[in-house]
Amino acid sequence: MAAREPAVLIPEEKIRSRVAELGRRISQDYAEVEEVLLVGVLRGCYIFLADLSRRLTVPRRIDFIALASYGTTGTVPGAVRLIMDLRTDIAGKHVLIVEDIVDTGDTLQYLLGTLHARGPASLKTCALLRKPDRLRTDVRIDYLGFDIPDVWVVGYGLDYGDRNRALPYIGVVETGG
Repeated sequence: MAAREPAVLIPEEKIRSRVAELGRRISQDYAEVEEVLLVGVLRGCYIFLADLSRRLTVPRRIDFIALASYGTTGTVPGAVRLIMDLRTDIAGKHVLIVEDIVDTGDTLQYLLGTLHARGPASLKTCALLRKPDRLRTDVRIDYLGFDIPDVWVVGYGLDYGDRNRALPYIGVVETGG
């Protein structure tokens, strides 16, 4: 039996419009700096990061970091672990963390603490999605795409079981749990 197509939560055009708006705001805020370093949190951020970076009008570089925050089930948050570190020394640089989704806030809180200790000139956050009902920590999001309900979402880089990342929209899947 074929899997059902995820129900559309945020359509492609609405995402495109919001990413353009975020790009304008970020470009205005970083207009006076020499360069901004976009730090993408793998794997879910890659489509959002690519689209956002193309919308920026300020000089920028891109690096990636990979963290694991889900336990063995893949759906229940666990301890945050660093899987792949940055290749760039961020000391004295203006850093913008680009996240796909902020669920409990634990991963972003961990990342902010880790990167702050490395002495960046500034450290801000940008997340495509946030689940306000799931937050366990008061984590700062400087640039936010959308608040969403507590459902499992896929598409636009997000996945469930490594499926549906390439959907052009944000969709809801039934996880069976």
